[in-house]
Amino acid sequence: MSETTKALGAYLRARRELVTPQQAGIPDVGVRRVPGLRREEVAMLAGISADYYLRLERGRDRNPSGQVLESIARVLHLDDDHKAHLRTLVSEAPRQRGRRPHQEIPPPGALKLLDALVQPAFIEGRYYDILASNALARALSPGLGAGGNQLRDLFLDPAEQALHPDWKDVTECFVANLRQSAGNDVDDPRFLELTEELSLASPRFRRLWARHEVRGQRGGPIRIMHPQVGELTLNRERLDIAGTEGLMLVVYHPDAGSTDADKLTLLASAGLPSPT
Repeated sequence: MSETTKALGAYLRARRELVTPQQAGIPDVGVRRVPGLRREEVAMLAGISADYYLRLERGRDRNPSGQVLESIARVLHLDDDHKAHLRTLVSEAPRQRGRRPHQEIPPPGALKLLDALVQPAFIEGRYYDILASNALARALSPGLGAGGNQLRDLFLDPAEQALHPDWKDVTECFVANLRQSAGNDVDDPRFLELTEELSLASPRFRRLWARHEVRGQRGGPIRIMHPQVGELTLNRERLDIAGTEGLMLVVYHPDAGSTDADKLTLLASAGLPSPT
């Protein structure tokens, strides 16, 4: 059984276990040995046979029709991001990308732009590897130096965790975005290496990963508790780098005229070292 085949079954099971009988509108009677809905309940509500749904969860059938997918998505309360992810896991969906090059390399133009920006900025790979960063980004967080990995630092580095007052929300967002970024390319060596390392080392990552949440990262504010200039709220933008497979230019910028802008200016002008 391929990794992608296993991923379809794991995804359906995880999402099924998150839907209560009350949410599905069915009586909750008898002793339930599993959380959430039973397989036969999902099948009944979706209007398909229990045997067919069982084949889907066990990876024996990866060619469900669009109508079947929509019915299952409705029963499992999947939003647009989760439905899109489900479609990538069936055999009729093309792989999102070809095999990645062995090394992710930012194009020269993106590196020039990075150096010209006066805001903290860095270039990240598909799985949150830091490929390049400017000095202000490194002053903001030691984890933003080239060669680091944001996801690993968030779960395994106490110093990085201390920078994020909203650490729980941030980790949920990152893990859900990792699911979306990987799509059906679940046999990618870098993806496997990172998820296996974090699953072994971090109980929180294991719990979040098992939920199979899928969510795209969108621009929005992020709070940082910097040990030298105090708390900052910065806007985080992720911009696609044209001509690459999944590389992003990430920029942190304050609201104009805010105290956060003053603190960022202080950080830049003082040439403060990275927090330790």
